[in-house]
Amino acid sequence: MKTYICIDIGGTSIKYGVINEEGNFVYTAECPTEAQLGGSHILEKVVGLIREIMKDYSPIGICVSTAGMVDCEKGKISYAAPLIPDYTGTPIKEILETTFQLPCEVENDVNCAGLAECYAGASKGSKISVCLTIGTGIGGALIMDGKVIHGFSGSACEVGYMHLPGGEFQNIGASSVLVKRVAQTKKLPLENINGKYVFENAKQGDEDCVKAIDEMVDVLGMGIANICYVVNPETVVLGGGIMAQKEYLQEKIVEGVKRYLIPAVAEKTRIKFAENQNQAGMLGAYFNYKLHHS
Repeated sequence: MKTYICIDIGGTSIKYGVINEEGNFVYTAECPTEAQLGGSHILEKVVGLIREIMKDYSPIGICVSTAGMVDCEKGKISYAAPLIPDYTGTPIKEILETTFQLPCEVENDVNCAGLAECYAGASKGSKISVCLTIGTGIGGALIMDGKVIHGFSGSACEVGYMHLPGGEFQNIGASSVLVKRVAQTKKLPLENINGKYVFENAKQGDEDCVKAIDEMVDVLGMGIANICYVVNPETVVLGGGIMAQKEYLQEKIVEGVKRYLIPAVAEKTRIKFAENQNQAGMLGAYFNYKLHHS
């Protein structure tokens, strides 16, 4: 059976594995990204990981998901945040294809998450879907007819930069903001607070934590509603670390979106939570590869 190498390059960790043509992983692992060491170090690490994998497997392609804006035609990083120094301009596709003599496709990690949900997750069967990852920031992917819509210059659905009352969507609605808000309210050091702390205390009735979550949910509701007015998706999929709190958040977010959507749109828009979690980037990278080599 044909196999493919999947690599998911994130700011904290690199997930990697081997997937077969039925879309099942036969091997997975991960290691620290060491993003602070820069783009060239990351690529050297990826090359080393692939060399190790190829001792045991004979893949026919390399599927890459990565943080940063990606020029998919060239398989090159067109823009990366300072979290990964000197990553902008890294020609991932060219280097990996030259090194291993295998075809390689590269796509942004949020777009890969969107593809994973479209083909094997919460938005399967949807003609138009939006996938949002809510964590340190907010990323977005727009999927239509099973393909990523990149826009004219590759920046479609960069919704984190969308302006709302109070600031950019990602600066007022991300889970990292929730943690900072609680730390400031309680006058505690930021390092003593995390998302788990906020939700555990909210469930125990802590008013500061409940209020901070409700404020975040209201921002998410407004942002998601604005996206829906422009795109009119059948399904909006929510992913990212904070979505592990699905049981606590789902009804709140659905109600938050309804506050800002007219009923005619709200009734035809499904709000769902991502199903692929840890393997979303790798799985989406595989589906992206298949779209280019079908």
